Amino acid sequence: MSNPPRVIPRPSGAQFNLPPGFEISVYAEGGFEEPRWMALAPNGDVFLADSGAGAVFILRDTLGKGVADTRFTFETGLNRPFGMVFWRDYFYVANTDSVVRFRYRPGQTESEDFPQKILDLPARGYNAHWTRNIIFNPDGSKMVVTVGSGTNVDVESDPLRGTISEYNPDGTGHQFVAQGTRNPVGLAFNPMTGKLWAAVEERDGLRDDLPPDYLVEVKDGGFYGWPFAYMGPHEDPRHKGQRPDLVARSIVPDVMFQAHSAILGLVFYDGTMFPEEYRGDAFVAMHGSWNRSKLTGYKIARVRFKDGRPVGGYDDFVTGWMLNDDSLDVWGRPAGLLVLTDGSMLIADDGGRRIWRVSYENR
Repeated sequence: MSNPPRVIPRPSGAQFNLPPGFEISVYAEGGFEEPRWMALAPNGDVFLADSGAGAVFILRDTLGKGVADTRFTFETGLNRPFGMVFWRDYFYVANTDSVVRFRYRPGQTESEDFPQKILDLPARGYNAHWTRNIIFNPDGSKMVVTVGSGTNVDVESDPLRGTISEYNPDGTGHQFVAQGTRNPVGLAFNPMTGKLWAAVEERDGLRDDLPPDYLVEVKDGGFYGWPFAYMGPHEDPRHKGQRPDLVARSIVPDVMFQAHSAILGLVFYDGTMFPEEYRGDAFVAMHGSWNRSKLTGYKIARVRFKDGRPVGGYDDFVTGWMLNDDSLDVWGRPAGLLVLTDGSMLIADDGGRRIWRVSYENR
């Protein structure tokens, strides 16, 4: 089923819904094509990957008013850039077909050399599975890279498809961390435990409510089902009897979300602006469905954590981009999330082509 949303301009009177005490405002807008992902530079600059423009921009709040009043173009000519990370004297960018890096010093406003390609990746993929995310582990010794599937549920010929891998910082020393992850996008290390978590989009073509997208603490060497199973050892009928060994090995996810929500962004809240009860919780961005009879997603959800583990399911945190359940009209599609040094949270909205800022004021 294809049932894509109609992305429209923000209607007059459209309002967000947030918990009491929270506010949302525009951090940056204008001149963006597809603002998708963000990274925080050592000096507090916000690096923004505009995947549609093939560019990385720098957003800077020089006045401390919660608005990016200054913008620089760091690099252009990239191939659908997405994940970004800073490591020592380098700034890394994950294109859809490669990982490149630039020499970087804090405060730098444009690239001063050609990108150094350190890794080739399989390009693009099924539907929107062109995203490639990249982070470093807490001690900086390994680079973690995601690659989504090239198909919906077909068996892939390229072993990198539907996986999470790790490499040395120079792109050598490949090892699989997890396989059977159909489209892993959001990555974050839990600051309490140091464990890697991933937000994974599941497959299409079963039912409106199956299978759920999920959040998982990644087990080294773990297999998560795709394309043979879902939700642990539930066999996909399209691969019935083909790989019972992999079906039996499939790990049950930690947190399951409404099917077809298209979860992308993932952060653990480690700031101090939000109330104490939010610290250590995870937040995920739901980009929204395109193949469900009724739209779902288009919001930010909160996953409560205690002692480094999720407790319960998830709660709505920011809603309002979807006008109502019976309409195809939406005026935004949240993608990337970023916690700033002041404790506020940014949301990259590639549908509305804006960056939003969520703040809290205890009145």
